[in-house]
Amino acid sequence: MSKIRLLGLGSIVLLLSLVLVACFGGGGGAGTGGGDGDELAFPTRQLNYMVTWDPGGNADIEARRQVPVLEEIFGVRVDITYHVGGGGSIGWAELVNRPPNGYSFATINVPHIILQPIERAGAGGAGYETHQIEPIMLFQGTPIGLAVQEDSGIYTLDDFIEAARANPGGITVGGSGTMSGHHLAYFMFQEMFDVELTYVPFTGMAPQVQAFLGGHIDAIFGNSDTLVMQGDQMRILAIASQETFPQLPEVPTFLDLGHDFVIGIERGVGLPPGTPYEIRRALSDGFMELMQRQDIQDAMYADGFIPLFMDMDEAQAFIEEMTVVYSALLADLLDL
Repeated sequence: MSKIRLLGLGSIVLLLSLVLVACFGGGGGAGTGGGDGDELAFPTRQLNYMVTWDPGGNADIEARRQVPVLEEIFGVRVDITYHVGGGGSIGWAELVNRPPNGYSFATINVPHIILQPIERAGAGGAGYETHQIEPIMLFQGTPIGLAVQEDSGIYTLDDFIEAARANPGGITVGGSGTMSGHHLAYFMFQEMFDVELTYVPFTGMAPQVQAFLGGHIDAIFGNSDTLVMQGDQMRILAIASQETFPQLPEVPTFLDLGHDFVIGIERGVGLPPGTPYEIRRALSDGFMELMQRQDIQDAMYADGFIPLFMDMDEAQAFIEEMTVVYSALLADLLDL
């Protein structure tokens, strides 16, 4: 296993944090007009919101919160459909083959949509390429934390590292899918702390948490919302955010503990390739309008999410930046 060059990893973390700081600010109100100010007759019928993760997971929770507001904004019905598997890749492969008319859009996750095409390039592909997905918006962030069973006898991050070194491969850690943010956290954690863990992928957060709370796996790389909503049923050792997470003030960051380990997931929605600009802009403006609602922001905070406000242009720039970052990181970690 190759070693991360610490200077390289620090630069990656710094770049990620700077990009996020630039994109966390709120945007102005949005309508559904075209980019040139002309009236756009879109949408005129039902919209299909494709959720690429299990019912009850992060993406599903947010989509269900958004649907009533989207129906109000666009004046049409919005239906949720599920396209689960492959760490999201089943749904994204289907998305890029849908008609580029704006009537089907899907949940997207960064870094997943970047990592999968890179890692699977020599094995038949992921079914899609990152550049094929036209982002509408990135509206939510979730730092990743490490948690163990309450009766594990592990009380601190140092305890966990010591136990992992004493039993190489013996500690099972769950995450949602392969080549996901959790999978990347697993690779980075092993490399940084010189330990060997066993990663167990699930089709989403809901089955991951069920397996963990049922005692079928030893630990999880969990999203911040999972840690907030179910933290009383587990012991959270650390969270990989830049600063103390407001909803978990008693949980130390890895940085607090002296480790330059920062990673999270950005979540949003995307369209098939070739969708006309005016339609992309209409949907992006609609989602931006949704995100200006204080009740939506408050609900996100209460559930352990971080609201983001990246419209389609900012989201595209962010994905392009992070493609460079994560390509370098994967090459270092996996010798790709």
